[in-house]
Amino acid sequence: MAQRSRLTASCRVHILVLCFLAHVATGVELSVNNYNDDFTLITSPGSVASLSCLAQNRSQAEELRWYRGDSQVDLKAENKVNISNICISPVSESDNGIAFTCRLVRDQSVQVSVVLDVRFPPSVGEDQSIYVEEGKDVTLSCSAKSNPQGQTTWYKNNAILTIQDHYQVYQNSETFQLSITKAEKSDNGTYTCEVKSSCGDSSKDIHLIVEDKKTVFPTEAVIAAAVVVALTVLFGIVAQKDKIFKRIAMSAERSGEKGAARKGGGASRASAGSARAIRRLLSLSARRPPPTATLNDERLGPHFRLPVPGL
Repeated sequence: MAQRSRLTASCRVHILVLCFLAHVATGVELSVNNYNDDFTLITSPGSVASLSCLAQNRSQAEELRWYRGDSQVDLKAENKVNISNICISPVSESDNGIAFTCRLVRDQSVQVSVVLDVRFPPSVGEDQSIYVEEGKDVTLSCSAKSNPQGQTTWYKNNAILTIQDHYQVYQNSETFQLSITKAEKSDNGTYTCEVKSSCGDSSKDIHLIVEDKKTVFPTEAVIAAAVVVALTVLFGIVAQKDKIFKRIAMSAERSGEKGAARKGGGASRASAGSARAIRRLLSLSARRPPPTATLNDERLGPHFRLPVPGL
């Protein structure tokens, strides 16, 4: 273990020596806005930040490069040798904390970094109204993003909110939240989110309306019952299909007969009258006494017919 530590220390010494020799060999130093070491530039959104990198103690023309974070900045050819200028215009909130680095191309270890410190006040957003059903959870949110970080306070109906059992507060660098578990009617009111910082203050009103509980409709049970009823009806139809089809056929036949009767009109009535006459004749024949003599059908001949009235 001791031998490994000695080897590690030896490697570190060699690296430092190499870096020092490289620095001595080049002899070039860089400065940005007259700073030879890394520094922080305080600025604000909408402003212009100008950075000028200069190669000092040079014995030859030195090429310079600029980086925004890890990304190389595109420079014109005439803006790369011995001195190089970049301009951030306009500065935005997203530039906060970003490092701009000037490096010597011949020796990447020679560099100076500038970190932007973009100062801006909080802006919590527009007022809003939130509706929640009684007994449900609800979360009230507002933006807490600012630089420097602001102090946030919650109010209810213009009084500092007392954090009770079903209230919980959450905060990160950009969002401030108030969580209410199982909202009650007493939670109705106007909640105010206020953020204060050295750059300014901002507040937002959130109107919370707790509504009555809604009647829970047993959707699943109704669907299950409807399926059972539908299957029962279907099985009943299948079991009685022969009777059902026979009744449908009889109904169709009766409808056809009624239609034919309406179309036949007088002819049908005449046929009905003839039928009644035949029935009357047959009745009279049955009442008449039988003849005393028997006639031989052969003697009467094949063309003999009794006259039938009405025919």
